[in-house]
Amino acid sequence: MMIWTDVNEIAIELYDKYPDMDPTYILFTDLQKLVMELEGFEDQKDRVNERILETIQMLWIEERN
Repeated sequence: MMIWTDVNEIAIELYDKYPDMDPTYILFTDLQKLVMELEGFEDQKDRVNERILETIQMLWIEERN
């Protein structure tokens, strides 16, 4: 089970599921949707903020590099 604060695990899962996607310019609304669609993600939409999404985005970018 993952929740919003599992940012490292989320970034790895996003990279594994979307290896050809470039997260550099992804909108936070789209990122939120992708995270919520991950298998094993079980948190609520209203429990995330811009800071968490930005962290997930940065870690996903690092995972690609």
